[in-house]
Amino acid sequence: MTVCAIKGIAAHNNYNVTSVFTVKHFCLDLLSNSASESRGSSMDLRRSSFYSTLDLVPQLENYASTLPHQKSRSRPSLEALRKAFDVRFSTSGNHISQQLMRCMLNIWGVILFLRLTWIISQAGILLTCLIILMSVTVTSVTALSISAIATNGRVISGGAYFMISRSLGPEIGGPIGMVFSFANALACALNTVGFAEVFGVVMVDSVNDLRIVGVITVTVLLFISLAGMEWESKAQILFFTVLMVSFSNYFVGTFIPASLEKQAQGIFGYHSEIFMSNLKPDWRGPENNFFQMFAIFFPSAIGILSGANISGDLKDPATAIPKGTLMAIFWTTISYIAISVTAGSCVIRDASGNISDILSGNITDGCVGQGCKLGWNFTECIESNSCIYGLANSSKVPFNLVAISPLFIMKLTFDIFFYPISLSGLLNIFCFMFQCLCRDNIYPYIGFFAKGYGKNDEPLRAYILCYIIAVAFILIGELNIIASLISNFFLCSYCLINFSCFHASITNSPGWRPSFHYYSKWTALFGAVISVVLMFLLTWWAALITFSIIFFLFGYVNYNKPKVNWGSSVQAGTYNMALSYSVSLSGVEDHVKNFRPQCLVLTGPPNQRPALVDFVGSFTKHISLMICGDIITVSRSWLVKWMNKRKVRSFYTPFSAHSLRGGARHLLQASGLGKLKPNTLVLGFKTNWRDSSSESIEDYINTIYDTFDSNYCLCILRMMDGLDIFDQFEIDDISDKCDSDQIKTVFQNDQGKKTIDVYWIADDGGLTLLVPYLLTRRKHWRSSKVRVFIVGDEQNMEEGRNEMVALLKRFRLDFNDVIVMTDSEKRPHAKNLSRFVDSVAPFRLHDEQQDGISVEDLRQSAPWKISDKEFEAFKLKSERKVRLNEIIRRNSQHAALVLVSLPVPQSDCPRALYMAWLDTLTCGLHCPAVLIRGNQQNVLTFYCQ
Repeated sequence: MTVCAIKGIAAHNNYNVTSVFTVKHFCLDLLSNSASESRGSSMDLRRSSFYSTLDLVPQLENYASTLPHQKSRSRPSLEALRKAFDVRFSTSGNHISQQLMRCMLNIWGVILFLRLTWIISQAGILLTCLIILMSVTVTSVTALSISAIATNGRVISGGAYFMISRSLGPEIGGPIGMVFSFANALACALNTVGFAEVFGVVMVDSVNDLRIVGVITVTVLLFISLAGMEWESKAQILFFTVLMVSFSNYFVGTFIPASLEKQAQGIFGYHSEIFMSNLKPDWRGPENNFFQMFAIFFPSAIGILSGANISGDLKDPATAIPKGTLMAIFWTTISYIAISVTAGSCVIRDASGNISDILSGNITDGCVGQGCKLGWNFTECIESNSCIYGLANSSKVPFNLVAISPLFIMKLTFDIFFYPISLSGLLNIFCFMFQCLCRDNIYPYIGFFAKGYGKNDEPLRAYILCYIIAVAFILIGELNIIASLISNFFLCSYCLINFSCFHASITNSPGWRPSFHYYSKWTALFGAVISVVLMFLLTWWAALITFSIIFFLFGYVNYNKPKVNWGSSVQAGTYNMALSYSVSLSGVEDHVKNFRPQCLVLTGPPNQRPALVDFVGSFTKHISLMICGDIITVSRSWLVKWMNKRKVRSFYTPFSAHSLRGGARHLLQASGLGKLKPNTLVLGFKTNWRDSSSESIEDYINTIYDTFDSNYCLCILRMMDGLDIFDQFEIDDISDKCDSDQIKTVFQNDQGKKTIDVYWIADDGGLTLLVPYLLTRRKHWRSSKVRVFIVGDEQNMEEGRNEMVALLKRFRLDFNDVIVMTDSEKRPHAKNLSRFVDSVAPFRLHDEQQDGISVEDLRQSAPWKISDKEFEAFKLKSERKVRLNEIIRRNSQHAALVLVSLPVPQSDCPRALYMAWLDTLTCGLHCPAVLIRGNQQNVLTFYCQ
């Protein structure tokens, strides 16, 4: 390869190759990156000239995985960077003109040519200018907000919907995407009806003629769209040129002396009398007023979003959208005001078009109207309301004022100009925006329209949907009604655009860094508020319907929680509120009324023990804090995905530690934020404790002891079949298992009218009663009856029961029955007691049977085992546990859940003996059992507290 050839390739790829040395390295660069270049354009090969020729400069494509439907580019390896060399490039492009022309062409629409002069005749020059300035105020503020949003990140296909959804999130972006897409379909209908109105074919009557021509027109547009629209963007310059010629002819025509034929049509050129008479309003008809005129005029301002809606076609939307949109607003405002003033200075309100109505001499007796002082008598048509010319009667005033043939300009403008504009609305605005919305999978049943065809990913199915909507509104056959509806929907869109900018600004998110600085959060808020006010002032019933639709769509998305993360300002706002409230809670003293069981659940991998997760979630979801603690040695970040898929409202907090006790200690001390800190530790019962190593069982029991020492509440869940469901899988396979199956546990099933039995043996502050109460507030447990078992004697049984019933009533807890256990003092059955003694035998030291060996020597190898003296000292307590288990098995075999007060061990209680107590209390049951203990602090209040 020669140097010249290499330079040619470099030039073709926009590189600036400065020397033979760099040419040689450029060749190596091309060879080493051929695969990379085949995946993208020449712009993908931008290099850093400071460190290495292969070293990429920071650019968007390296992070494209954060954008929807994009794949990130791979960076060169460190090994490849050792062979670096120098290649420079320079590219530039300015697409502001494309954005400017697009906006101006859409702003200069059907209202300008067919309704502006009629609005002047109704509202007068002053109020018309006020209407224009009010519209410009709304659109200018919205344009500033659009510019800020557009320059805060990459804007791809999807336009205004994409900007709003990625700024405010799917909850707001989804509804406004639907409404805004619908509004643009109406805009297509508006342009088509405007074309049909000018077409002027007489077939049936005026209304049906509009319908027939409109449907035929939009059908033709559909077939053109299906055939392809690649030529439309390239033809923008032609359209713009045609319109400039039309405007030039119009303004030249206002200075050319009017012929008798034009004067008969009410066109006289500049006259102070005409200007003064047209300065004030002349409302005709009870339905016509200032806000009605505003509603009809406002669709002329909707073109400000046309450039943003083709953001996917702009190479630099962050620059083109702000400059192009604001420049378009400025120049179109000048043109609208100029046309309003000139038309109001040259044309009277009413004229007959009849040359014979010219006055002979200066006789004006009985003459009515503006034409009297100008030598014309249009009294007859004015009094009979039969005038067909003048500002108030003819929609063709702008064409009749031009210097050359009105017919030529009319045909040239509407036949060539409005066809592609309607087509543009049909294609670029509605279809691609709606396609983007469909691909986000926010709403059901619309994914059908997401499919694209051809190399340009044409949304052919969306074309057909837009066609159906447009035809439905074309059949209305009235331009003013369609214009009023469009004003309502676009004002709603502008409201949410401005609100999204305001919301993103007030959240103070570090990610909100628009390069466009000429905006204010307060002007954005003003734009949002004034848009809402105008909606209700224009058409209050349409505003109510629109907001009802918005709230319905918002409620659906908010309830459904789509699995998307766009880094929206809603997320930033949620963080701000959570941080603010968390900090404010730190300064508030605890009160028993506000107690919530905030649980640290030592689940290990949560998906390995779903019953433990579901149990705690049953009484903490939407109520209090839940943290799933996992003492790990390897990363298991995929568990967050499992919890989200299972709709578990919990934090996942993995912590690396060498032992359960060490990790639990850290989590007990460090978990949470301020008052959002756990106060309850939840464990799964170690069913295989007898077969576990001495280190493992001692670690488990010491964790329980540490919990009591830390003044935490404690809750231990025992499932008779065990908690672990993935014992048969390797730990590396659990992530695959959790993605494919969601195993349902008993806590997710409807319990029907089964009972929840609470054995409130010890007063722990009320946690033992609070947890079952919270459970019964859930749908699956709502029908369960709660029974409370208490200890008492037979002589005072009724009195004890009444006292407990009264206490529960004062606690405002709806429990179904209170049962007094009068036989709890009896000795347990011999076989059950014998079974308990046999179960702890492997964990006894049997020191009294061994000569010459002290207890201290025996404890050196097994410090957690039970000496004979300790066994005898705690014998009575052991018998009580066995007896309580007998009572529980007798009364609660068919219960849905059993809760038993957890005994608090004395400091000298052997670990193994305490573990045997817990095992004994809950063995032999066919339902889940919970050993629970509060920290002796009140968690329930009386009604008077």
